[in-house]
Amino acid sequence: MKKLMTFGLAIMLFVAAVSVNSPTTVNAQSAGLVSSLLNRMERNRQSLKSLRAAISMEKYNAQIRDTDRYQGVVLYVPAAGRNAYVRVDWDKPQHEVLAVANGKYVLFRPRLNMAYEGNARSNKNKVGGAFDFLRMSRQELTSRFEQPQDVSSETLWGGVRTTHLKLVPKAGAGYSFKYAEVWVDESGMPVQTKVVEQNDDHTVVRLTNLERNAGISLDQFNVQLDKNVKRVKA
Repeated sequence: MKKLMTFGLAIMLFVAAVSVNSPTTVNAQSAGLVSSLLNRMERNRQSLKSLRAAISMEKYNAQIRDTDRYQGVVLYVPAAGRNAYVRVDWDKPQHEVLAVANGKYVLFRPRLNMAYEGNARSNKNKVGGAFDFLRMSRQELTSRFEQPQDVSSETLWGGVRTTHLKLVPKAGAGYSFKYAEVWVDESGMPVQTKVVEQNDDHTVVRLTNLERNAGISLDQFNVQLDKNVKRVKA
């Protein structure tokens, strides 16, 4: 059960099965390059009102060397502060729904007729990656992470040109993971993330078929549950 709940919350980490071309390394020490990248990410953050995309996630367990893969569709609407509206409808390996709204989450498993409910903020150290980087301002990125490392140009499968960077949390920033890798497309959108835990477990999330600023009603983040669904407080 604990493993299942970890999966449900870890969706915000956004990690997908990916194969990338060999990176073309650029000058990682160039302050101008890093500044330009952060400016693109900030412009994307400010202009992004909503997002609909296909999502794929890969979770690797370093201890048993096992990988779990998931595919689905995600809806995202930013909100004030660290809040955001997120809904993921997983199609593979089975149908499940995870929704986060107003600091609360609901993880609904139809095959079990069960819904897990809890406080999303209490699990913030496990919620990072793509959605976390979508909402973070430039000031937050620079205050919470060391100077970006391993900055390089990479083309992801599907021919998506990106800039790749590695981000190591600063001491006291409140993150429990070892480091994160982010792939940012030419518009400043983080389209892939990889979060590596202290025990070398990692989660990769990939976003494709992006629809920016499409009309998304906040009602879609309310999971409608029948009366016979068993609710579990987590």
